[in-house]
Amino acid sequence: MPVLSIGAWLRIGAALAVLAVLGWSHAAAYRAGAASERRAALERSIDLLRERNATDEKIRSMSDADLCHALGGRMQDGACR
Repeated sequence: MPVLSIGAWLRIGAALAVLAVLGWSHAAAYRAGAASERRAALERSIDLLRERNATDEKIRSMSDADLCHALGGRMQDGACR
């Protein structure tokens, strides 16, 4: 079995240290990206719920004739057609 010199051991150690740092930075970046995506998805959900609540409130405050017109119909004899 060949014996490695001190310089070879130093190069191997340096290469392993670089690989460890790269692995750590990749894992940290992945976690940060995943957290960012979760936050963005939550914000989108909140925005959609706010829009839905505004739409629901608008529809609740409409009269039957206004609701019929909004749906593309017209009131005739008290019924939406």
